[in-house]
Amino acid sequence: MNSMNQIETNMQYTYNYEEDEYMTQEEEWDRDLLLDPAWEKQQRKTFTAWCNSHLRKAGTQIENIEEDFRNGLKLMLLLEVISGERLPKPDRGKMRFHKIANVNKALDYIASKGVKLVSIGAEEIVDGNVKMTLGMIWTIILRFAIQDISVEETSAKEGLLLWCQRKTAPYRNVNIQNFHLSWKDGLGLCALIHRHRPDLIDYSKLNKDDPIGNINLAMEIAEKHLDIPKMLDAEGESYTLLKFAETAANRICKVLAVNQENERLMEEYERLASELLEWIRRTIPWLENRTPEKTMQAMQKKLEDFRDYRRKHKPPKVQEKCQLEINFNTLQTKLRISNRPAFMPSEGKMVSDIAGAWQRLEQAEKGYEEWLLNEIRRLERLEHLAEKFRQKASTHEQWAYGKEQTLLQKDYESASLTEVRAMLRKHEAFESDLAAHQDRVEQIAAIAQELNELDYHDAASVNDRCQKICDQWDSLGTLTQKRREALERTEKLLETIDQLHLEFAKRAAPFNNWMEGAMEDLQDMFIVHSIEEIQSLISAHDQFKATLPEADGERQAILSIQNEVEKVIQSYSMRISATNPYSTVTVEEIRSKWEKVKQLVPQRDQSLQEELARQHANERLRRQFAAQANVIGPWIQTKMEEIARSSIEMTGPLEDQMNQLKQYEHNIINYKHNIDKLEGDHQLIQEALVFDNKHTNYTMEHIRVGWELLLTTIARTINEVETQILTRDAKGITQEQMNDFRASFNHFDRRKNGLMDHDDFRACLISMGYDLGEAEFARIMSLVDPNGQGTVTFQSFIDFMTRETADTDTAEQVIASFRILASDKPYILADELRRELPPEQAQYCIKRMPPYTGPGSVPGALDYTSFSSALYGESDL
Repeated sequence: MNSMNQIETNMQYTYNYEEDEYMTQEEEWDRDLLLDPAWEKQQRKTFTAWCNSHLRKAGTQIENIEEDFRNGLKLMLLLEVISGERLPKPDRGKMRFHKIANVNKALDYIASKGVKLVSIGAEEIVDGNVKMTLGMIWTIILRFAIQDISVEETSAKEGLLLWCQRKTAPYRNVNIQNFHLSWKDGLGLCALIHRHRPDLIDYSKLNKDDPIGNINLAMEIAEKHLDIPKMLDAEGESYTLLKFAETAANRICKVLAVNQENERLMEEYERLASELLEWIRRTIPWLENRTPEKTMQAMQKKLEDFRDYRRKHKPPKVQEKCQLEINFNTLQTKLRISNRPAFMPSEGKMVSDIAGAWQRLEQAEKGYEEWLLNEIRRLERLEHLAEKFRQKASTHEQWAYGKEQTLLQKDYESASLTEVRAMLRKHEAFESDLAAHQDRVEQIAAIAQELNELDYHDAASVNDRCQKICDQWDSLGTLTQKRREALERTEKLLETIDQLHLEFAKRAAPFNNWMEGAMEDLQDMFIVHSIEEIQSLISAHDQFKATLPEADGERQAILSIQNEVEKVIQSYSMRISATNPYSTVTVEEIRSKWEKVKQLVPQRDQSLQEELARQHANERLRRQFAAQANVIGPWIQTKMEEIARSSIEMTGPLEDQMNQLKQYEHNIINYKHNIDKLEGDHQLIQEALVFDNKHTNYTMEHIRVGWELLLTTIARTINEVETQILTRDAKGITQEQMNDFRASFNHFDRRKNGLMDHDDFRACLISMGYDLGEAEFARIMSLVDPNGQGTVTFQSFIDFMTRETADTDTAEQVIASFRILASDKPYILADELRRELPPEQAQYCIKRMPPYTGPGSVPGALDYTSFSSALYGESDL
């Protein structure tokens, strides 16, 4: 007995059946209806009649369909009669394994004809399983009685329907549109018989209001005169039509529920897109405002406002934008799965519109930050130049004060020869001093010009002061020339000259000018941005200090000249004043300015050292920022590469892939504190006005952009897997199929970049058994690459593969369902909708259906054809 069970186990097969192309949803084996006893009884009756119509040719028939096929003998005989081919010799034994062997032979033969059976096992047929037996007979009918029908290269069902339409076209009251309601009055059957055998039926005497009589007449004549077995009776067909109506109502409810949910998602997308676009619209003008401020404090306030925007206001909007794209992709996937037209947002609210607005925001933001930094540098430069202008102008004004009055004096007219000559020498000294001040005046004018070019806010007062200095300088030049001419006219009268005073004046004037220049340089403001620059200033200062001993020698030499003058006056008891008549520089002034220079030197030392310390602190900030940025930047790049690689290389269940991506996302979010710490260091650098960093190629902007791109990439990758899960679940795809899809895609993805070009995709289709002509391949490419990018994504590949076997509703099916509810009228009434549909969905249809204006219209008639077409984007309703 054990060995017998083992034989039965080894001989048992499981067959899988998938619909061939000639099957549509209406032709599926409806297992829910099979559970209905009345429906099952009708199927038994119909299939038994069909089988006997063929078995009688072999001199036998069956009485009980599930019992008479259990041993497999009559089943094999039926297949031989239908196909005209000999099957393997049956086993005549009565043991169970003999019966299983016969049924398996029959199933093997069916499978050899290209039919895949779904879960029909030989044991179930042998055990008399009604459901499996009826399903097997339906499969045989489809393969051997329907599949080979073809008219003008149409499918089996379409070809048969077209043939029936052409044959019955001339007959009144006959309008064949389908294989259920169009035949309910029996006139279509009678018209087909009359078209081929007009002698058997008088069509003019048939009554449209007697459907049962018409159907019975047609079946009796077909069986008696045309050798067509009577599969159904009139009452059985009426029951079938009731079932069709119930199925149609259910289908409409399902379609309307999907449509309502899609509309809600569309409205939500429109609202979120409007809010985000409005925020961008308000923000861009602020970022594009380039009105400069007059002070550093005001510009620093603008910079603080910009930092608040970057830290507080923009990040939530980045998340909203990413979520909006995810919601849009999810909605499009749901629409595609439910065979609805793609969602087209309102004008200006496409994902590409939002991306374009966001790009304009980013561009304005980048330009605004650059403008802020340039303005701060400009104001800093302006303040430095303005202070320098004030110092030099003040020094010059002090020097020039009273010079015009002195030059206008005519004291030489009553002076002695000595005095006149002294005046002449004094004038020469003044000219030397004037020439020495020429450089300062040019510097003042050059600084004023630069302040104007840099748009200094108080340029008017600078220009006024500069103009006064220049006008005074021109006046001094003119007056100096006139006084020289006057003194030279009297020079011949003046011969005695005090050489010592003259020498003092000649040496004291440049020395005094050198001291004034030294004091200006020692008090000059400086701006540096690196340790090298401050060290250069320190080196220059050290060189200046090295010249002090030489300058001190010159000072002592000048003072010794004055001492010699006083000695001569004292030696010769001269009654003239010891005051040098040729020079405005006094010994006391030289001593005072020299002491001032000696005081300014250590002060300059201190300010340079303080700046050196500040630059060292800035360098530490640079290194601290660079140390983190040089780690974070590569980390972000590595994560981007890992995500890109994982999207191509990940295998296994989609849920496992989702968990792995979620872990990636968790790790990335946990890394956020490093970004925040770097932001803090970046703020310290900006507050210290450090604008460059040679220790790293990464800027904070690079890190921010990389981080935002990383967050967006992981979110989109997760969304792609979610979409795959949604597609898998909606289409009933197994994980093994998904893995096969992924393996096929990766195998033909030669570049390993998640895309197949046209040649790769053609090779993939051929490997899966597609017989591709150019026209067919072009049609498929229009589905998987509608935008003509030249590549096929994995999601498009999955959509195409699932579409090949997908069971989706169509506009024609919904129209046919409404026609059932409307009792075959071209319109439907509100009361009929309320009677057949749930209240909510009935009201939804009544509200949206346009009035029917075609032939036979009545008050309140609704156009269900236009409404159904609109659901699938096939009209402008």
